[in-house]
Amino acid sequence: MKLIGFYNYTVILTYMGAAAAVCGIFFSASGYPFWGVICLLFAGLTDMFDGKVASTMKRTDAEKSFGIQIDSLCDLISFGVLPLAIGYGLGLSGGFFYVSAMVYLLCAIIRLSYFNVDEAQRQKTETGRRKIYYGLPVTSAAIIFPLTYGLQSLLGEAMPIIYQVLLYAVAAAFILKFKLAKPNKKGIPLLVVGGIIIAILVIVNGL
Repeated sequence: MKLIGFYNYTVILTYMGAAAAVCGIFFSASGYPFWGVICLLFAGLTDMFDGKVASTMKRTDAEKSFGIQIDSLCDLISFGVLPLAIGYGLGLSGGFFYVSAMVYLLCAIIRLSYFNVDEAQRQKTETGRRKIYYGLPVTSAAIIFPLTYGLQSLLGEAMPIIYQVLLYAVAAAFILKFKLAKPNKKGIPLLVVGGIIIAILVIVNGL
């Protein structure tokens, strides 16, 4: 029996990131935000390299379009829903958190939808990798919120307020139209090193 969709190695990392995010959501909702943050870091790692993996295969236009859509849908779970679940797991609740969660998620949806349209248009006139982003990529959540969690011992009682303010700030950055250079080959190792440092902070704080 034939299945709909495209199945090849180019989407494996994307699906692994989404699966980790779903686990992170359940962990966080069950009162284990530490593991939710670990899953968020893993999702960020897979997202960093899934595009490079996809570029190693010659794909049809339909496969490329599918890749754009599936990547954004998985990003919505990993970097849209999971940070909110982590906040809930940290004990955030009440009207202020609910409003900030709705604003954050809506801005993430808008940002991802705009990126899909913009990337489809770009690929009609350009070849090769994207060099400029407009607005803050939603994948930045894989750095911002784990870092906040890793500094929890320093933030103390201010942690809930800072986390919720960050939701508003990051949401605004998602939809503000400013140019942001995409990390090049030299920038990626720096991001990996930064991710390792953040992971260490998270582990030390969570143990």
